[in-house]
Amino acid sequence: MPAQSDRVRLPIAVYVLGLSVFALGTSEFMLSGILQPLARDLDVSIPQAGLLVSAFAVGMVVGAPVLAAATLRLPRRTTLIALLAVFGLGQVAGALAPSYGVLFISRILSALACAGFWAVGAAVAVSLVPVTARARAMAVMVGGLSIANIAGVPAGALLGQHAGWRAAFWAVAGLAAIGLLGVIALVPRTAVPTGEDRPQLRRELTIYKDKQVWLALTATALNGAAVFALFSYLSPLLTDTAGLAESWVPTVLALFGVGALTGTFIGGRIADAHLFGTLFGGIAASTAVLALLALTAHSPVAAVALALMLGVTAFTTAPALNARMFNVANVAPTLAGATTTAAFNIGNTLGPWLGGLAIGAGWGYPSVAWTGAALAAGAVVTTAFAFRLHRATHQSRLTTSSAGATPATPAAQAGAAQPVDFAKATGAAGHH
Repeated sequence: MPAQSDRVRLPIAVYVLGLSVFALGTSEFMLSGILQPLARDLDVSIPQAGLLVSAFAVGMVVGAPVLAAATLRLPRRTTLIALLAVFGLGQVAGALAPSYGVLFISRILSALACAGFWAVGAAVAVSLVPVTARARAMAVMVGGLSIANIAGVPAGALLGQHAGWRAAFWAVAGLAAIGLLGVIALVPRTAVPTGEDRPQLRRELTIYKDKQVWLALTATALNGAAVFALFSYLSPLLTDTAGLAESWVPTVLALFGVGALTGTFIGGRIADAHLFGTLFGGIAASTAVLALLALTAHSPVAAVALALMLGVTAFTTAPALNARMFNVANVAPTLAGATTTAAFNIGNTLGPWLGGLAIGAGWGYPSVAWTGAALAAGAVVTTAFAFRLHRATHQSRLTTSSAGATPATPAAQAGAAQPVDFAKATGAAGHH
């Protein structure tokens, strides 16, 4: 007999939100494919251009928790419309930017709107469907991000090569406009929760007293930093180090996206039963892939193959990282999602910055892969600490339960739980 969630047809509004996320994701990641023409046009170095990736990430870090908290009690549809409009205007400002400074500011503003849309959009998508279809609704949201990696980012790179980097910004602005019209037309007005259902910021803030929350956030940030230390400079590494023609860059970015989608699918299937095993295996595999890429970066075949493999290994861990955060912060789902997004983008800020330092020190583009490997190794160590604490807490709870004492706290029980829905539904968002 099919599951009840399989018999529920998702509202078209959920797909409109997924389309909007596709635009957001394309904007967030497309700079890796247009870094070189952008740097040439604005007369800045590659590391300086790479800071635009960090600027977006900083906006996401600040915007996710702040806007999630600020909009807890506001009408969600109105908030979505406002945030998507600001995001679209940010893309227009980027396309028209006369200088690096203006483009930098436009990226921060776009990121603030992007972060807020993620936080509110996820809540809206879940509210539009019954409980048994929430995972599918979230899968549509994060699926927009995966498709952005597969199609949007390479398409942006192609536009950057043949029509100039500004054309990529205009294209994303067009997607945002379509998403905005869809939200206005198809996302229904919903009543603001009242009484006991009304979100309470003070209650949600209590999650930050839990060590496991901070360990989960640290692992997420380090894993994200490891990936984006390399991904942000993948284009020049492919052309200047591996010797590939610039026309190959969109293809390799698409392969990375295919790997990411594959990894998300694999992680979503295995993380439910083997949460920490998925974390250890995926992050350790990413460490090995990054180290191997650093050693073989001058080989075009190796560079292309390992870029694909990194997409698989890095995103295999994404469902487990998200599920782990929801496990240890189950009393605050709004801030749990927003904080995970912030942690991912802290990594997205740290990785390109450290990679730029390595390049600026004259160590060459392979050094960004070494940087990523070191960061991934740090994520493995952090996960080991979390696993040790998890085992100690779980064993203590079992001991007290068998002795007839009071059961462990809800936070401890949440650390041992492994909810199926979030492990599968939040896979590609690893940052959102």
